[in-house]
Amino acid sequence: MTYPFVKGHGTENDFVIVPAEVELTPERVRALCDRRAGIGGDGVIRAAREDGRWFMDYRNADGSVSEMCGNGIRLFARYLRDEEGETLPLDVGTRDGVKTLTEDGDGFTVDLGRPRVLGDTKVAVSDHSWSAVHVDMGNPHAVAFLGETEDLDDAGPLHEAPLHDATVYPHGVNVEFVVRRGPQHVAMRVHERGSGETRSCGTGACAAMVAAANADGAGPGSTYRVDVPGGTLTVTWTEDDRVLLSGPAVIVARGETDL
Repeated sequence: MTYPFVKGHGTENDFVIVPAEVELTPERVRALCDRRAGIGGDGVIRAAREDGRWFMDYRNADGSVSEMCGNGIRLFARYLRDEEGETLPLDVGTRDGVKTLTEDGDGFTVDLGRPRVLGDTKVAVSDHSWSAVHVDMGNPHAVAFLGETEDLDDAGPLHEAPLHDATVYPHGVNVEFVVRRGPQHVAMRVHERGSGETRSCGTGACAAMVAAANADGAGPGSTYRVDVPGGTLTVTWTEDDRVLLSGPAVIVARGETDL
């Protein structure tokens, strides 16, 4: 079976998009995401239809299912516009409900809905631990602020998942390590469950922003710049308690594969 694919990224968080007829077994997802023997990616999106609208069937690089992907859904919006002729605004179904996407200059904005701040927890890398904030953006996040004298490299190697409380995160967690760069400006590294350390995480940027805005006393009604290794994202927490993620989405390749 040969089928078409599209490859793209949002702030270098990269994905392979395949049509609805492709069955996404864990083995196929891992083959597509393999950076040496496959196409390469942090995840795979199947462009499905459900309840009369497009549905983002998203899988992590290890083949596991995920509820949401903030960078992936912006790339999906570009795919639907460029490859399927859709016009925006556009409502897209996900495992975390329907998300509305709009064009924002050269990029796209997605309304990720209301954040849930669920309390304090801890994460650890090697023998170093940090306090963290549990933020749910449709998928689970632990946001750890590094100390004033620490920088992002001090989070250590993130090849393996940081240690976390399995009773708080029974299905794993995305962990963001965050430093402050200025007023309403933070930078972060991230380890995503099922994908490892990635160059960016859209929902993770939103979780980091919410945690930072709460710590700063800013709360809803504020906008933050979030720098990631792959670029810059803009996150707005609206007065009516919704989180908007804005950033680029770039298609880099189209082709056919039998993976």
